[in-house]
Amino acid sequence: MIIAVDGSAASGKGTLAKRLAAHFDLAHLDTGALYRMVGLAALEQGLDDKYINENQAVNIINTLNLSVTPDDRIRNDKVAKMASIVAAMPPVRARLLDLQRHFAAHPTAVGGAILDGRDIGSVVLPDADYKFFVDANIDIRAERRTKELHDNGQSVMFRHVLEDMKARDQRDRNRDIAPLVATFDAMVIDTSDKDADMVLALALAHIAG
Repeated sequence: MIIAVDGSAASGKGTLAKRLAAHFDLAHLDTGALYRMVGLAALEQGLDDKYINENQAVNIINTLNLSVTPDDRIRNDKVAKMASIVAAMPPVRARLLDLQRHFAAHPTAVGGAILDGRDIGSVVLPDADYKFFVDANIDIRAERRTKELHDNGQSVMFRHVLEDMKARDQRDRNRDIAPLVATFDAMVIDTSDKDADMVLALALAHIAG
């Protein structure tokens, strides 16, 4: 079984993917973490998000071991912003596309594989057995992200998180290559008024037919 889960930031797509992976014994890849690892490395090299270019981003990928499990340093909004910027670069997406498809083609779990990200159902795995597109009201998503960052000990203000999320949505939905979009064959789930259990139940019912 191959499952694609796409969606906006803090919509709950990662939680859904992890719970489906546990339920069906699927290998799980958070593709956003790959871009965050590139973003973190760029920041650690002193690169500025306003001036980083494609060659610099590709050179970073060439030096990274993207098969290792990323640590918590990738879970902050500065890294998320840089990740969103490098993710809009065609050479970066091309370099990471093969890695993602190889993961799906050679799953390490009996049940198959599930990938979550922005372009899984539309570009990475267009022939996935099941596709989900997860979204929510942006104010609710910003509240979730603010709480998540606070819980991780980061001092942030809701209005700054909201502003950053609006800018990220704009980049993700309107970039020329592999924009964030719900494919015609994806089940769309609005999580604005749903908890994780409700979202999982909807997805399982869809798979069960």
